[in-house]
Formats: sequence, C-alpha cells, structure tokens
Amino acid sequence: MGTVPDQRTSDELAGIVDLFGGLTRAELERALSEVAFRADGQSVDEDAAAGAIEASLDAFALVRYEPRGNGHATDGGDESGDGDNDGDALFVPGPTAFPRTPEHAEDLPHILDVSPRDPDQDAVGEAARDRFLADVEAVLEGEGGRGDGPEYVNEGDDETENVDEGNDETENVDETAIEDLIDLSYDLEAWAPLNLVAERTRLVEALEDA
Repeated sequence: MGTVPDQRTSDELAGIVDLFGGLTRAELERALSEVAFRADGQSVDEDAAAGAIEASLDAFALVRYEPRGNGHATDGGDESGDGDNDGDALFVPGPTAFPRTPEHAEDLPHILDVSPRDPDQDAVGEAARDRFLADVEAVLEGEGGRGDGPEYVNEGDDETENVDEGNDETENVDETAIEDLIDLSYDLEAWAPLNLVAERTRLVEALEDA
C-alpha cells in the first residue's frame, strides 16, 4: 500500500469503514493489519498505511468527524486544534469514494470487536464542510502576493515599477486546485445536505481573475 493511494486503495479503505458504518483510526489500522495477514501472512506497513489514510482524507475519500458530545472538534482534531489526536473520532466513507470491500476483508465484522455504527449525518456533513472551507481558504490565500517583491522593467532611464498592472494578485493562483475544489463542492452537496454556493462563487471568481 503506497503512501499516496490510487482510487482503488481509497475505495477499499472506504469499503472497510463502511462495513461498520465508521471506524476509529486504531480500529481501521487493526482492520488493515488483519487484511494483510489474511492475504499473505505478512504484517502491514504501518507508515504506508498511515500515509494511505491521510491521503484518502485529503482527497475526501474518507471523512473524519467527532461524534457529538465528546467535547472535541467536529473535524476529529483535539480541542487544541493540532489534529494529531483522533481520540474517538470516526472515519466514514467520503463523497469522492466508491466503497468496495477488499479481498480478505469480508470477515472483518466477525474478527473485530466493533458493533455496527450509525454515524450522525449532520455531524459528518459539518465536519466535511469545515474541511472543505479550510481547503478553500488555503487555495485562495495562495493566489495573493506578487512573488518576492515589486518587479521592474528598465527601458533606458525609464524604470517602471510593478509590471503586474492593476495590482493583479492572481499570479500564484493554482488553477487546477481551484477547479478540483469546484468539482468537489458539487460532490459534497450531492453527498450531504450542504449549500456551498457562496464558496463555489468565490472559487469561480478567483478562476476567472487568474
């Protein structure tokens, strides 16, 4: 399992958590260990598994949320906001995944001592929205600025400052990232009761200004 999963790997991770309705990180890691052992008697590469989980979270193939009432952030991070302590946070299939049960995983419900879960869809949607908004802000903040400072064009003794006319601050915009987020906004709205029109409008305007 590579550190950056392909769609198949993300779909299989989503398929494993979907068998239970949701799994904590520790439970998911144990499930991966069981699948690896049943496949060829080998232990799972813990670093690769962790990388695959994080990449699937980044791609919204998995969504991490904190069940209500635990006193933690809805996105699964701890109250300090560092996001390193999952605690009782659950991973559930995300909007970009097509969950599929990997080979040798069919018996996991009989192996793991985990009761079926019924995730709070409102809390799951809220966590996904918070994560999406954070990604939107990160991308839009990245489009500002003009490199390392003002640029100049020298024509003889004529020195023209700041060649990006009109204070264009879209020089560093990541158009592909913006397009991906626009597509993701539609996936999220189809997957959960979310309204992301305002955020999508900001993204479209940033793309048009690029």
